[in-house]
Amino acid sequence: MEARAIFGFWPAARAGRDDVTLYGDDDRTETLATLHFLRQQTIKPDGSANLSLADYVAPEGDWVGGFAVTAGLGAEARLDAFEADHDDYQSILFKALMDRLAEALAERLHERVRTEFWGYAPGEQLEKDALLQEAYQGIRPAPGYPACPDHTEKATLFDLLGADAQGLSLTESFAMAPAASVSGWYFAHPEARYFGVGKIQRDQVADYAARKGWTLEEAEQWLAPNLGYDPRKREVA
Repeated sequence: MEARAIFGFWPAARAGRDDVTLYGDDDRTETLATLHFLRQQTIKPDGSANLSLADYVAPEGDWVGGFAVTAGLGAEARLDAFEADHDDYQSILFKALMDRLAEALAERLHERVRTEFWGYAPGEQLEKDALLQEAYQGIRPAPGYPACPDHTEKATLFDLLGADAQGLSLTESFAMAPAASVSGWYFAHPEARYFGVGKIQRDQVADYAARKGWTLEEAEQWLAPNLGYDPRKREVA
């Protein structure tokens, strides 16, 4: 099998409350893309703040990274051979191995980003247990997962990276191909941590739809698992 990785960093600035603008030049005059994020919308027992990934980007003078890795190039031929032999067991093991290799590559790339490429933690020296506990600065949240549950944001990430040139692509439902692939954003903020957006209400969904240029119905479709209300029941003024 063949593994590949691609990554990049862009000048960035928080735009409004929950968006992030990426720029194509150090002077921040050429807008490349806008990243759209969601904010937690629950009352927390300890009174702590509701988080958005945009919180980890300064209003000016910041940077955001992105990456996509795969360990599955060439996997289809092997899987087809297992299927032809009716060998489900080997197929399952092979897919699991490819997934583990992709995750390992993503973790290794993140380590090199922190210590070498982005280099904001050049002196990092962590043992295996500390790495497993994510005892390092920075996070790599993936579009479609708890902190940024909108899978469609992968399209922006893949366009920025030119991921198709590395053999990665997205299906119409924004699943990654090859399946043994990992992608996400890099945030270097010292306080950045993983979290789940959880359930959100119609006011935020409407705001997100406006930011994305969607109808409310489109936003409700893509964000269905996170809706804290029944979209079939419309509010009556």
